[in-house]
Amino acid sequence: MWFASAIITILAWGAADLFYKKGNQEADRHSAMKTTIMVGLVMGLHVLFYYVVYQGISYDWKNLLLYLPVSGMYILSMAIGYFGLRYIEVSISSPISNSSGAVTAGLGFLIMGNRINGIQLAAILLILVGILLLSIFEKQQDDAELVAEGVRVEKKYRIGAIAILFPILYMVIDGLGTFLDSYYLEYKKIMPEDQGLMSYELTFFIVALLLWAYLEIVKKESVLVFRERDKGIAALLETLGQFFYVGAISTKEAVTVAPVISAYAVVSILLGRIFLKEKLTVKHYLVIAAIMIGIMILGFYDA
Repeated sequence: MWFASAIITILAWGAADLFYKKGNQEADRHSAMKTTIMVGLVMGLHVLFYYVVYQGISYDWKNLLLYLPVSGMYILSMAIGYFGLRYIEVSISSPISNSSGAVTAGLGFLIMGNRINGIQLAAILLILVGILLLSIFEKQQDDAELVAEGVRVEKKYRIGAIAILFPILYMVIDGLGTFLDSYYLEYKKIMPEDQGLMSYELTFFIVALLLWAYLEIVKKESVLVFRERDKGIAALLETLGQFFYVGAISTKEAVTVAPVISAYAVVSILLGRIFLKEKLTVKHYLVIAAIMIGIMILGFYDA
């Protein structure tokens, strides 16, 4: 059963990246904000119908504020990721973003005294070197495009060289959120896991409502949720993946599940290549493969 849940998670999160990319267009300056709204709305509905109605779990509202530092890191990282996808290939963004385990492992070692063996350290270094190389490759590609275009520098080329900073920021902030999550729920046991999950999704829902009000009232920008097809599908896939992830990682096979699920970025890369026609060089794929190996190693030891 765990294997089926893991496969669904991999496919859901990998496909979500594809629809995040499709739904975030550079022409719409509020595109990333609308994606955040859609994800928050779906998560709010998930809390209501699954946790409250179906499972009958009562929620302690003080946990909303108590868990806010964790929720804030997760939501901020995702919002940055949505914005960055307007300017960078999902084939590059996804493996970098998914490297947040390296940040979490480093913080656990420095702050909580967790042990890191030689293999974990090598995996972290592999990820960091891989990200550095991808940054260099992106800069080289951007410079080549500038030369090909001549003296005219368009917006998409001006931001191209620094676009890789968005998934790196996602990686760092999400890694910090995961560290705080572990500190709250496992190290200090401040609240049960279901209360933490509900707090996160409810906070995301509140943020979505605030952003929706901001766009409608301040920016006079209508958000027609039923017309945001790609963003809506991405939000549904994100929440679906999270649901099955919890089911898979909670089993006795967690040590196997974690590295398997951490490889979902491979699905993102393949879908980006097939449906978005993203073209990467051989050196891109070699470095991405090295990063994925590092991610899977960290996932194994994390479990």
